[in-house]
Amino acid sequence: MRILIAEDDVQLSEVLTEVLTRRQYVVDVARDGLTAWNLTEISAYDLIILDVTLPKMNGIQFCQQLRMAETKKHQHLKGAVPVLMLTARDTVADKIVGLDAGADDYVTKPFDLEELMARVRALLRRGLSTTELTLHWGCLQLNPSTHEATYADQLLALTPKEYALLELLVASGRRILSRSGIIEQLWSADESPVAETVNSHIRGLRQKLKAQGAPDDFIQTVHGLGYRLK
Repeated sequence: MRILIAEDDVQLSEVLTEVLTRRQYVVDVARDGLTAWNLTEISAYDLIILDVTLPKMNGIQFCQQLRMAETKKHQHLKGAVPVLMLTARDTVADKIVGLDAGADDYVTKPFDLEELMARVRALLRRGLSTTELTLHWGCLQLNPSTHEATYADQLLALTPKEYALLELLVASGRRILSRSGIIEQLWSADESPVAETVNSHIRGLRQKLKAQGAPDDFIQTVHGLGYRLK
C-alpha cells in the first residue's frame, strides 16, 4: 500500500517514513500542501497522513480540496482516500474543524508511534471488505494482512518487494503491467530503480513459484510491453 506523508517537520517525517517503510508500505513525502496536492494528482494513495499547519496550502484547505475533487469523481461514498490529520492543537474546536474538513481521524502531537501505527492500520482496513482479505489466482493465495503468499498450500519465502510485486500482479488480473508502471506503484518518488531491478524481482518470483510447482510461464512476459499473470 502507498502512503503520502504531508509534514513540514523534517525530523518527524523522517521517523514516520522509516517506521512505515519498515512495515512494508511505500511512502512519499511532501513538505508543503501544494506539493502534496501535486503528488495526489499523479499517484493513487491508500492513506494520507496530513499535518494541519502546512505551508502554501494548510491541511484543512488540502483536505477540503481533496474531498471536493472526490465528490466530482463520485468517490465520496466509495473509494475516498482515508486522511489521518496531525496537529499540535488539542482543543475540541480544532478537532471538529479537522473532521468537518473531511479527515477520518485526528492525532495530537506529540503522539505514541505504536498508537499512530494502530490508527493507520485501522484506516487502511476500512476500505477492505471480507472478500478482499485474501487474493486468489489459481493455486496462488495472498494474505495482504500478513504479507504471506502460498502456492498449492506451500508457503513462499518472499522478500517484501517480491510480495508487493506479486500482489500487484494478482490485483491487476490480465492487465499488462509495464516496468515503468511497476516502478511507479512499488517504489517511492525519491527512489530511482531501473528496469533491470524489476526484471530481477520477476526472476526471483518465477524461481520461487516454480519451486512450489507453478508453471514456468505463470508470470508471462509480454514482449515490449511488460508482465501479467497467465
